[in-house]
Formats: sequence, structure tokens, C-alpha cells
Amino acid sequence: MNIQQLKIIIELSQQRTLVEIAHRLELTQPTVSFHIKKLEEELGVPLVEKQSRNLKMTKACLELVPYARQILELMEEAKRRVIEVNGLSQPKLRIGASHTPATYFLPPFIKQFQKLHPELEVQVRVNQTLTAIEMLRHHQLDLAIISLPDFTIEGLNLHPLVEDRLLLVFAPENRLSSLEKISVEELGRETFLLHEAGSTSRTVTDDWVKSTGLRLHHAMELGAIETIKEGIKCNMGIGILPQISVDRELKDGTLLAHPLPSYEDRRCICLVHRNEASLPGQLSSFIWFAIENMKQ
Repeated sequence: MNIQQLKIIIELSQQRTLVEIAHRLELTQPTVSFHIKKLEEELGVPLVEKQSRNLKMTKACLELVPYARQILELMEEAKRRVIEVNGLSQPKLRIGASHTPATYFLPPFIKQFQKLHPELEVQVRVNQTLTAIEMLRHHQLDLAIISLPDFTIEGLNLHPLVEDRLLLVFAPENRLSSLEKISVEELGRETFLLHEAGSTSRTVTDDWVKSTGLRLHHAMELGAIETIKEGIKCNMGIGILPQISVDRELKDGTLLAHPLPSYEDRRCICLVHRNEASLPGQLSSFIWFAIENMKQ
């Protein structure tokens, strides 16, 4: 099994033809076919089936794809580390962050860490939590700062940093502001402004709705917390938002909040990294920095 063969497997997973694969990898079509055949001989199983002009991957080939991707990504990471150690490029720390930590928690700590380590180039990529976890598993990130409802992820180490409470948020002129106690039944009359599907907050919201039996007769999906907040301020509806995202508005009175009825808050902003025996120096430095400065 060699690198060229693994690259061909990745290209096959994108449902590309032999001609397209040959063009992308700067090979001839017979060379691509030769590599596939040699890999089949080595593994002792067929990897592709011909269907008309296309190639269909066998189940065995599909099983090989994630390993091929991980091997290639590890090789790229190894090259990058060696180049950095030899001073041929500035060392990088690749941080993934879900939207709430990236916007309302992480920036001042990144600034503080960069002052302590000016030799490091810190890169922050903002994605949904599940995307950040997958990128971390595939060695596309060194660590992630993400909101999580649970504190165990197989194969990854988690360090809880700060509680990430969810609140029921509404405008001062909303009828809920006159109620001393808000029940689940009361909320059935309201329009909910929801996070986009796939976000941690939306997943938790959907689980809460299911567990309480609440029927959302009126709902609107919006793409970002800031958009939801502006909608709530206009009394377009109510929302379920992380407390950290509305602290400023709660202090100045432009928004009001109430504990989410019948909900046990377990969310936490966590630092997550791969469970590896040896960690790169820059990653170790950030983990210790986070434990000393970011943990509350």
C-alpha cells in the first residue's frame, strides 16, 4: 500500500471516473488502473466494480476510505511539524471553535495567549460542534473549544472550562415578562426563533421540546445567535439562548430571561483534543494556559 494508491481511494470516494482521477493526480489512466489492481492484489479483495463507464466502490473499499484519509492527513501533519521544528515556517496552533465560544468566550483568551507566545501563529476555524469534532479526529485541527451537552467523546480528551447555561429569552414587552412563573404550557402560544439544525443549541432545544411534550405551533429558523437576538428584541418571538451570549443585553435591559422550564442544564464549554501519548509543544502550552486561565 503506497501513498498514490491511498490518494486514488480518496478520489474514488468522490465518485470520480478514471479519467477525472488521472487528471487530478496528474497520472495516466492506465497508471490509475494499475495502482487499483496492485492494491487489490495486496489486500486480496476487489475494491471496485465496473458499471457502464463508472467505477463503483465495493464494501471493502468503503471501509478503507477513512483510514486512507487519516493516513494522508497524518502525513501532512508530520511534514508540517518537521518544517516548523526546523524553523522553516512559523509554528501553528489550529483551533476549532463552535459559534458560541468563538464569539462570546474565546477572543480575549486568544489575545492573552498570543502575547505569551508571539512565536506561534494561532488559527481559529468556526464550525458547528460536530464538524469541529470530525476535523479534530481527522487531524485537521489541533484542539477544539466547543459547547457540549455531555462530557464524554470516544477517543478524545475533554477539559470542561465553563458552564454554558441555556435561558429562555424574550423582549421586555413580551407577555411573558408579566408572569412570575413560566410553565411549559404557557410557551405553546409563543413563536420560537430557533438555531439552525445541527447546532448544539438546536439539538438541546429539540430534545427539550420532545421531553416536555411542547408543541411548537409557530417557529422560525435563523442562522446565527445575533440574528435571533435582534428578532427577539423586535418581539418577533422568543428564543432559547446560551446565557453567555445575552449577558450584555440582560444587564442593559434590552432583553429579559427566565430559566428554561423543566430543563436540567448540563451544557459546558470544553477544550477537546485527541487522546495521544505525546502532544506537540504548542498544544501542551495551550492546554495548560486554558486550565490556568479559562477554567471557571
